[in-house]
Amino acid sequence: QHYWKLHNNNKNNNTLTYNYPGTITTTKASSIMGKTKQAQYKHKAELDDKLRMAAPTREILEELAVTCAKEPSPQNTFQYAFCLSKSTQKSELRYSITILDGLVKDGYEHQLDCMYGAATALYLLGEYDECRTRCENILRSKPENRLASELHLACIAAKEQKDIENAKKVALGGAVAAATVGVIGAVASAVLAKKH
Repeated sequence: QHYWKLHNNNKNNNTLTYNYPGTITTTKASSIMGKTKQAQYKHKAELDDKLRMAAPTREILEELAVTCAKEPSPQNTFQYAFCLSKSTQKSELRYSITILDGLVKDGYEHQLDCMYGAATALYLLGEYDECRTRCENILRSKPENRLASELHLACIAAKEQKDIENAKKVALGGAVAAATVGVIGAVASAVLAKKH
């Protein structure tokens, strides 16, 4: 297991110490952050591909729903909801969260699987902050949970990308508004000049 530790002893010289069994390497924090972000974006892209491929068909969902109706049980309900948590339909994603959260409250034995399914649905809905919180709750109980760790990293990357896109939109909107004001001001000046 690898560990990164950020040292802030000198505000102008942040360093990262990488502890690997038998070795300790110290390097500039700035030289590593770019690689870390690239790794996060790569993990996100890979996870997005996996989730696209895992999206259930109508036939599978209908079959699982029928099974739940004919043979109601926590296990069948979980199978249906977990499959639903990878749907391409927002309403189905929200429904899966409701079912999975309900199973957790009812004491279903596979609690972490329910939490991961709900977190996946939240990720697909673009609710990255809540998804990240759910992943952190899983990782507190099971730090070695690879799926939750991957989803957690993807959440961080997705949130950063979303924030960057929103900032660009705001900047573009401000530029357009400034240009519009400039045009209006020029027209107004021209009209006033003609009157005089």
